[in-house]
Amino acid sequence: MADYDIPDDLRYTTDDEWVREDDGRVDVGITDYAQDQLGDIVFVELPEVGSTFEKGDPFGVIESVKAVSDLFAPVSGTVVAINEDLEDNPEVVNADCYLHGWLIALDDIGDDDLDGLLDAAAYLKHIEERSE
Repeated sequence: MADYDIPDDLRYTTDDEWVREDDGRVDVGITDYAQDQLGDIVFVELPEVGSTFEKGDPFGVIESVKAVSDLFAPVSGTVVAINEDLEDNPEVVNADCYLHGWLIALDDIGDDDLDGLLDAAAYLKHIEERSE
């Protein structure tokens, strides 16, 4: 199995999104594993600022040379920012999925939503089991 970058300071979903909590706001993106599986990202469709989502709702679409995939909200909340750089440069997700390739930022997140997310060790185990 490939050696994926799974930072310890993030939380993860079984749908391959990551969450970085910062003072009540969360940034959301896709994992190194997800971007590797998708291949070259060619298009990202993100919601408008002010949109609200429940945990598990689709919030956007990511398209690669291999596939088109829905993006799912890892927590409930309101979109307070989107990564506008991805409109013209979607390949940034491949190059740097955890920093410059973030997708959306959410505020007003559900109280217990973060509790249901995986830590780095649990997410790594999840992708290893899926790859067997």
